[in-house]
Amino acid sequence: MNWNEAILDLEKRRSKSEQGGGLEKIEKQHKTGKLTARERIEILLDRGTFVEVDGLVESRINDFGLDKKRVPGDGVVTGYGEVNGKLVFVASEDFTVIGGTLGEYHSYKICRIQDMAMDMKAPLIFLNDSGGARIEEGISSLSGYAGMFLRHTKASGMIPQIAVILGPCSGGACYAPAICDFIFMVKDISKMFITGPNVVKTVINEEVTVDELGGAMVHATKSGVSHFTYDSEAECLMGVRKLLGYLPSSYLEKPGIILAEERQKTTHHVNRVISKLGEIKKKFGFGAEDKSCDLTKLVPDNSRQPYDVKQVIACIADAGTFFEVQKEFAQNAVIGWARMNGECVGFVANQPMHMGGSIDYHASDKMARFIRFCDCFNIPLITLVDVPAFLPGTAQEHNGIIRHGAKMLYAYSEATVPKISLIMRKAYGGAYIAMNSKEMGADMVFAWPIAEIAVMGAEGAVNIAFKRKIKEAVNPEEMRAKCKEEYEQSFLNPYVAAARGFVNEVIKPEETREKLLKALKMLKNKEVVAMPKKHGNIPL
Repeated sequence: MNWNEAILDLEKRRSKSEQGGGLEKIEKQHKTGKLTARERIEILLDRGTFVEVDGLVESRINDFGLDKKRVPGDGVVTGYGEVNGKLVFVASEDFTVIGGTLGEYHSYKICRIQDMAMDMKAPLIFLNDSGGARIEEGISSLSGYAGMFLRHTKASGMIPQIAVILGPCSGGACYAPAICDFIFMVKDISKMFITGPNVVKTVINEEVTVDELGGAMVHATKSGVSHFTYDSEAECLMGVRKLLGYLPSSYLEKPGIILAEERQKTTHHVNRVISKLGEIKKKFGFGAEDKSCDLTKLVPDNSRQPYDVKQVIACIADAGTFFEVQKEFAQNAVIGWARMNGECVGFVANQPMHMGGSIDYHASDKMARFIRFCDCFNIPLITLVDVPAFLPGTAQEHNGIIRHGAKMLYAYSEATVPKISLIMRKAYGGAYIAMNSKEMGADMVFAWPIAEIAVMGAEGAVNIAFKRKIKEAVNPEEMRAKCKEEYEQSFLNPYVAAARGFVNEVIKPEETREKLLKALKMLKNKEVVAMPKKHGNIPL
């Protein structure tokens, strides 16, 4: 074979690989409102940076007519490229090739990329769009999943791992995304479930649609499996890019500093995608925001009156930088990243707008996992406290609030990153302890003058501590009011805690950002030597 023939042969092989299942199946993919595996990579990565790996790998199975369906690449596009100039590794399943099913060499390619990502200490992004295990390849498919699960687990805490569900993801395939740090989903397109509707109907005679069983909104609002939900694939992929902007490449690094002018520069990629697809209409947090907020007006001094803690975060953090995680799930807790003078920090906060800011078993899980992620990747934690209690009741107890609440205690105690707490209003009982109290390892604890730090609120405390005194009084109601006032003056203020060193400083609301910035600067080089042991046993 001469040079011309050899190069022509190579071009044909490349073209066959790039076309996946063929033009007809690509057109069908588009008709369902979905992008192809390669189109997704093109949007996700910086232009011209993608380098494919193992593009000519093929299945070796001939049974069940698979030899006639064989396509170079075997249903997954793998490789590496850059997001905002930083190296990332990508595996994008191709539904046009045998429904994106996972066989021996499909999984081999993914495992290869996982190994490369770990070796290079760079983030791994897995774009899922698959019909599951390739039945025709039998045990080889199942073994392939096992190899992926093992690598996801080994990479956990070493590099950020992001799963993007852009089609079906069912059966054992669900567990690869579940081991990842974050899961992105798209409304009406993403589906995740262990057992499909037909099997559910057969086994337990329950009628349920695909969306009701495992659609994007189910996992966003009820199960808590997913972390980010978008209206279109393009928006979703831009969300992945945004997330990566907050994270370091591995546990060996700290997140980079991005000032306001640098954030503006990243909009060029957003604009390119908008002009190409015409699908992205939302803003992604770039640009200025009104910072002239008065925290004393935003946060009522009546501890029973609700307010939106996200507005507090917006006042404290750099303008337009707060990126919330799991916003639709366990809304009594708020978690996410923002920037403080350009540096990434993780915010954990109670949300008085929902359930009075009390902590239930879902909120416990949500906060604990976020705390542990931030600790893995050297992201300082700021905790905003306004919590009345762990939510009481039989539903909470029977669903394991003790076990789930303990995850928060474990996560905060284990974390060695800088940990700063601000007690805004209520901080009662065990919930006060769990929200990164001083003796739980908080480096700095600030409190506003209206903060109430006690075992419980005045009403409950008076009914217990002054029960006999009230009962024996000539006028019980007058005595109750007097005892309540006495309790509030003696205990429901931050100064008792400050006098004993549990609060480092009582500050004015307008001093909050400055105090937090100075504390972050002081803690910049914090280093804690881990105790020698294999690993702890978190109460899962």
